[in-house]
Amino acid sequence: MVTTSNTRDFDIKDPSQAAAGHRRIEWAAREMPVLANIRKQFEKDKPFEGIRVVCCAHVTTETANLVLTLKAGGADAVVCASNPLSTQDDVAAALVDEGVRVYAIKGEDDETYMRHIHSAIAHGPHVLIDDGADVVTTIHTQYPELIPDILGATEETTTGVIRERAMEADGVLKFPIVAVNDADTKHFFDNRYGTGQSTLDGVIRATNMLIAGKSVVVAGYGWCGKGIAMRARGFGAKVTVTEIDPIRALEAAMDGFEVTTMENAAKNADLIITATGNINVVDRQHFEVMKDGAMICNAGHFNSEMNLKALAEMSGEGRKTLRPFVEEYTIGDKGVIVLGEGRLINLAAAEGHPASVMDMSFANQALGAEYIVREGKNLENKVYRVPEEIDREIAALKLKAMGVTIDELTAQQAKYLVSWATED
Repeated sequence: MVTTSNTRDFDIKDPSQAAAGHRRIEWAAREMPVLANIRKQFEKDKPFEGIRVVCCAHVTTETANLVLTLKAGGADAVVCASNPLSTQDDVAAALVDEGVRVYAIKGEDDETYMRHIHSAIAHGPHVLIDDGADVVTTIHTQYPELIPDILGATEETTTGVIRERAMEADGVLKFPIVAVNDADTKHFFDNRYGTGQSTLDGVIRATNMLIAGKSVVVAGYGWCGKGIAMRARGFGAKVTVTEIDPIRALEAAMDGFEVTTMENAAKNADLIITATGNINVVDRQHFEVMKDGAMICNAGHFNSEMNLKALAEMSGEGRKTLRPFVEEYTIGDKGVIVLGEGRLINLAAAEGHPASVMDMSFANQALGAEYIVREGKNLENKVYRVPEEIDREIAALKLKAMGVTIDELTAQQAKYLVSWATED
């Protein structure tokens, strides 16, 4: 390991925390066998030799293992935070100790957050690994001169993919994107099981509240919302789902959840969790009808799912911190409680997804980035799914690591599935 002495190469809270960060990174690695297998292959093949990779992500133990995998493959890796509250400072210090340039400090203000993104971009990336599309959009709007050298990007989140597909539709996307979020081994598991568990973990760590018996409202019934609703019900909560999509609303109803509008649901909610990727899902009219002590938090990427500006206007000076990540806004004779500043509660107040789930997500990131290096110049400026062979390879590796075996088609069965003729 090489400790970087040039402060221009990183901006973190405290380099002396590196030893603690190394221990936590190694602990997470125990639960990431798929990424470990990919790392061994990268060490042999060096697919990123001469490639500068900017990774804008939550600076956590799991992300550190992804970055070290890319570095093992020859990448010149630069890391910046994708959320002001999600950085684990000891992990940032450990990565710097490994010679990685890191720009991330937990609790940084918005100005510092954007300065860190600009610092990472200044290294002139060939490949981007993004989480929310902030780096992709910043390069398009402010650094067009860098675009000719960029082979492409991968995207981790639903929110980021929505932004990048909008760019494609508007004809402004200038390099290909691999939508890691759309891989089956990502959204089926990361979004459903990872977000489901870690969101409730963040709520409990922030509040120490008992979930059983509480009225919990989940806004959005995509894969993240499904996972949150499932886990909340498992804790004994009475769960209500709000949706704008009739098919997802029907699915939630058929799964046994009450489905109604946010205006109706907010009246009796003890806890509202947003997971939509949209803005102002919880708005002024909802704050007005909430009961005293109602809590709201967010599991989507940006802190815009609840209209905190309107809430602050309604509250005036009546705002106080009750405990870390718990703020009460007073409206008349009642208090509305916001958890984690409206940012990702699982990373603001807890540690994010379990490593075993991120193992598959970051395996997709690693192989997706390798695919970009290999095929980027042959791809159009579009948003692509992760190639199916990569998705299936990751699933097979995960099953092997879990000690699970499955059947294989016989020659007769394989022939039958591609034939229109009836077997005699």
